[in-house]
Amino acid sequence: MDIAYIPSPSTGVIHLGPVPLRGYAFCIIIGVFAAVWLGNRRWIARGGRTGTVADIAVWAVPFGLVGGRLYHVITDYELYFGEGRDWVNAFKIWEGGLGIWGAVALGAVGAWIGCRRRGIPLPAWADALAPGLAVAQAIGRWGNWFNQELYGKPTDLPWALKIDADPGIGRIAGTYHPTFLYESLWCLGVAALVIWADRRFTLGHGRAFALYVAAYTAGRFWTEYLRVDDAHHLLGLRLNGWTSIVLFLAAVAYMIISAKRRPGRETVVEPAAEDGADAAPFVKGDKAAKAESAAGKPAAKRVKELSRKPVKKPGAKPVDAPAAPSGDAATGAAGDASADKPGKKL
Repeated sequence: MDIAYIPSPSTGVIHLGPVPLRGYAFCIIIGVFAAVWLGNRRWIARGGRTGTVADIAVWAVPFGLVGGRLYHVITDYELYFGEGRDWVNAFKIWEGGLGIWGAVALGAVGAWIGCRRRGIPLPAWADALAPGLAVAQAIGRWGNWFNQELYGKPTDLPWALKIDADPGIGRIAGTYHPTFLYESLWCLGVAALVIWADRRFTLGHGRAFALYVAAYTAGRFWTEYLRVDDAHHLLGLRLNGWTSIVLFLAAVAYMIISAKRRPGRETVVEPAAEDGADAAPFVKGDKAAKAESAAGKPAAKRVKELSRKPVKKPGAKPVDAPAAPSGDAATGAAGDASADKPGKKL
């Protein structure tokens, strides 16, 4: 009796003439665009300027890719430097192999450089990007589906993943737990959780990002337990499992300490946006500020103009303006004035 299962792609690359389109790289690229798009919307809502998230991502993404690859190569060095292995394969990132811990760590270094150049606090930028980063991971995990890698233990569940045999890498045909799908769905749930908690509790100073780390590592721990690919173990637990535990505890501790030391959220996330036309209104519910923001008039300029208007003191009597001459008096006055002008003939 045949059982239901999720089929795997017969190939992870499609050729458009001489140009190869690899499913793994395609998923990573789509994930980056999704993270930047969502992060940009959240950054603007916090009072930032359009395009700032993308400008900083130009620094963060390359650093993150390098960090993710380095983490994978270091923790699985036997795949590239063992007996009969070719070290050149360590540079073939399109064949899969990115460690999220290295990507986040070195990506944070790139983001710090970008934020420093723009005069922006890194924790505020990270809070805006956190849900988008989880969405990017959810999309990126489908790259593992294209490469038929990182699956779980054998199972006959209706949503089992069918894996084809590959003697070259020791892959045995069968149906396995689709850990890529589990983690993808979990990451979408993490993104929804961070967005909800950020609105409900007004998270700031890096706490939304810390919540993302804590929630993701909780899910990564149990998906890591299901995986059957080769990995280094410590005290009977996979290395990534220990990493998840350490990062979870660190993220929770950060949220508790940060909430006590710096409660609330940053009032200004991008100083340069305060006088910019694309900055968000400063006071929620201020109709004048919203109208002028939409018209492209900075709120700071509106305050300056209002300060120049004379203030009428209470009880002050209005000064009567001289009445304008009328009738013959006006005509005579006009005639006398014109007669006094040199060269004017009557």
